[in-house]
Amino acid sequence: MKKAKVFRKTIQIVFFVLMALIAVNHTLAENGGSIPVLSDASLHAVCPFGGVVTLYQVFTEGRFVKKIHASSLILMIIVLLSAVILGPVFCGWICPFGTFQEWIAGIGKKIFKKRYNRMIPPAVHRLLGYFRYLVLLWVLFMTAKSGQLLFANIDPYYALFQFWTGEVAVSGFIVLGVVVLASLFIERPFCKYACPYGAFLGLTNFFRLFPLRRNTVTCISCKACDKACPMNIPVSTSKTVRNHHCISCYQCTSADGACPVVNTLEFRNNRFMEVEE
Repeated sequence: MKKAKVFRKTIQIVFFVLMALIAVNHTLAENGGSIPVLSDASLHAVCPFGGVVTLYQVFTEGRFVKKIHASSLILMIIVLLSAVILGPVFCGWICPFGTFQEWIAGIGKKIFKKRYNRMIPPAVHRLLGYFRYLVLLWVLFMTAKSGQLLFANIDPYYALFQFWTGEVAVSGFIVLGVVVLASLFIERPFCKYACPYGAFLGLTNFFRLFPLRRNTVTCISCKACDKACPMNIPVSTSKTVRNHHCISCYQCTSADGACPVVNTLEFRNNRFMEVEE
């Protein structure tokens, strides 16, 4: 169980550091120097969401949105295929901004302890959770209409990894500040309520091949899984979790140590098990 936690955190750190180095290397390359063994691509070129927002231009005009490259489209396909099989593992294991929010959450947990991530009523949380789909639709529409990455002006991920360049809009810094502050009270607030790519990948939870399943025979109804879930999903009430907020982080499972009973909460394919929404 300890090894599973260490493995996930190691992957998160590796991708966060890698993205930070690529961002710095891109700036170095623009100024005539770079690290030879490291990519000097822009953040937009290594972001799979860029592949999503440029689809309209690709199909209608045969070109990419400005600042988006073929690499974004390739990454989008890879991430989407992995999500169809395992769910949004990109969100729970790879996304540097998700990792950043988890680190801020560590501070919030020390301050508020058991109250942390439990301050918003469930009904309000469910309602707010659909706001990110409005953001997704707005981003897709505005990008298709303008042919430009207007979302970059309010993207906290872009602001975090480009804050030293002078290219970040004031609105981007404001959103980043709001996310940092909110992360002291709520775990992964941007992921839950505003991330357009999280909204897009979240839809794969409804048909993924290996969903999270709860063995009702061995489950002791301790609700440890509910407390461990960073996305506030009521795991203990379903046989198969098909919640659009699941990020496949494994934190609620038997493998990660939250569930005290072995083989009770696992990501697996079982066609004979009844599915509950």
